[in-house]
Amino acid sequence: MALSLEDLVGRSLVFGLRGPDATDADIQLFRDTGAGGIMLYRRNFEGPERLARLLTRLEDALGRRIVVTTDHEGGRIIMLGAGVTIFPDNLAVGAGGDVPMVRRQGLIEGRELRRLGVDVSFGPVLDVLTERYSPNIGIRSYGKDPARVSSYGAARIRGLQEAGLSACAKHFPGKGHAPVDAHLGLPTIESDWAEMDAVHIAPFRAAIGAGVDCVMTSHPVYPKLDPAPATFSRLIVEEHLRGRLGHGGVVVSDDLEMGAVRDVCPIGEAAVRAAAAGHDLLLVCHTEPAQRSAHAALVEACRSGALSPAVFERSLERVEGMQRRRSTRFHGGPARPEPGGEALARAMAARGACLVAPPPRGWQPRLNGRVAAVFPRLSSLADRITIEPLMLDEAGFLARAMERFGVVPEVEVVGVEPTQAEIERAATLARGADASLLFLYDAHLFPSNRALLDALQQASPALAVALMRDPYDAEFLRPGVAAVTAYGWRACQLEAVIARILAP
Repeated sequence: MALSLEDLVGRSLVFGLRGPDATDADIQLFRDTGAGGIMLYRRNFEGPERLARLLTRLEDALGRRIVVTTDHEGGRIIMLGAGVTIFPDNLAVGAGGDVPMVRRQGLIEGRELRRLGVDVSFGPVLDVLTERYSPNIGIRSYGKDPARVSSYGAARIRGLQEAGLSACAKHFPGKGHAPVDAHLGLPTIESDWAEMDAVHIAPFRAAIGAGVDCVMTSHPVYPKLDPAPATFSRLIVEEHLRGRLGHGGVVVSDDLEMGAVRDVCPIGEAAVRAAAAGHDLLLVCHTEPAQRSAHAALVEACRSGALSPAVFERSLERVEGMQRRRSTRFHGGPARPEPGGEALARAMAARGACLVAPPPRGWQPRLNGRVAAVFPRLSSLADRITIEPLMLDEAGFLARAMERFGVVPEVEVVGVEPTQAEIERAATLARGADASLLFLYDAHLFPSNRALLDALQQASPALAVALMRDPYDAEFLRPGVAAVTAYGWRACQLEAVIARILAP
């Protein structure tokens, strides 16, 4: 049965919903717009059983399958935090993993997500880092070497898709060197085609060679490629990605509600321009007014002749072709972490923990005395980032992790952006200790963390620093201060760092 224009256009839209249940209003939104997919966030997940009820109710009410998507990059970017293995961030994997491990990771993730009912994971990230600071990609990337990013990305894709999950390589044509976070504003990247082809597009070429089901584009402007943002560039999407690189699968936009898009045009115009550029699926992830506006603008563009319905027919054919490979919503039994997943995550984290500066002379004997540990209150982030349950009690986590090495710490938990009072308490504790460990959360982004580091470097008789996220904070370390970078702060990564510091 042929779809109405409203439903045909709607099948290109992927919406985020407001909470962990499919409400009557949510169902009506999908009915009114014919939306083709759902993007799952933390706000939609309060356990596997409740997620299953959300998806089942929505699909039963609509009488059709939808495309269920989520961001499951590993490390910091995890939306569904139960029934899955929490792997290290990609930069940690890039520092110490290998191709078979990465393929195994993908296979495990794919099996776990299919049991949760997911069809498409928006990953892996294939952006290549450069010497230029990256405020948004950072530890989400496999690193600066295009060959390594290519081989690891292709291996992960093969594992994910072998498990029945569709992978989505992102963010084409590459934004590992974007100077601005696209969630907040519009980045401009001055690279020309020669640089992009040699460095940033290479991993996407490998992903297409590996048979990746989806590619997600990026929002920045690449003025030496096209004056329009990549999301709106037919040259970049249709001519280059599909034509020159030969990607025959699904092309997905990044979220059209991001600040980068708002800086350019209203949401309705953005949806029309993204569809005209060659995207099959358009993400509008957060607010119902934006979602309805995007749908209305697409319908009007078809009625006015600005877009042809044939564009949406071709997109629907590609999406349905991808979906036909999955006959069931939940595959593989009840949700649960895959056997061997945790061991693999720990092995990857251990290999990725890198010594930046060695412990000072006499460090080991000092660990037999009074040891201070200063740690950020990660539990305060739990309303917007998935925090592992064992990390919600920061002091308890640290005590258990360090006691394995015979060290009983005195723990001071401070804010992710510590106050002056917290900095002073931490410095007082360190001044009276024989050795101190500081778990540092982005001193190059947060001045209060730079102040915390400086205070402990001044106060501590002997100090070791765990660089919890990007490795850039190493430039602030004084001579004689030990440091290990974790490339992330998942439990497996912090345990690996503690082992490097306490048992070098």
